Amino acid sequence: MSQAKVNCFYPDLLRPIDKTGLENLAEKGKANPDFKVTLKAKTVCEGQFRNLTYIRDLAPYVIDEPPHLLGEDTAPNPSEALLAALGACLSVGIHANATARGIALSKLELALEGDINVTAVWGVGDLADDKPLGFTAVRVNIDVEGDADAATLADIIAHANRWSPVANTLRNAVPVTVN
Repeated sequence: MSQAKVNCFYPDLLRPIDKTGLENLAEKGKANPDFKVTLKAKTVCEGQFRNLTYIRDLAPYVIDEPPHLLGEDTAPNPSEALLAALGACLSVGIHANATARGIALSKLELALEGDINVTAVWGVGDLADDKPLGFTAVRVNIDVEGDADAATLADIIAHANRWSPVANTLRNAVPVTVN
């Protein structure tokens, strides 16, 4: 899972976060605790199960299905993308909280897996009323190293998990409207 390190001034550490920028962002949040933004995405089906999702002015984010689910296997499927979003959100939170505490990280890797029943096949397969839909369990294993003891790193992970927007979206019932 390890990727080659990006060249940076501190070759044994993760590329650092701007601590002053992080502090300014934190103060901005404290000054206006009810501020909300609306995030937007537009998904366009290219054909078969390949979809392009447009976010801001970035290149399209591709979603596909693997061959056993009749896709072309050109990109993650929607459920894998959800795991990726959770992993990235937790990683951002861990790195930000380590930075806020003055802790430099040298390694941060998250391995995610989720159990999902796919026999309903998007509503055209086994449609038993008691069918569990979506993930029934998600597990995240974090491998983190930095200039802090294991207890401090564990506390940072727990704090990031507590405040992760994506983890909380998965844990809490969120109204979803589809028109």
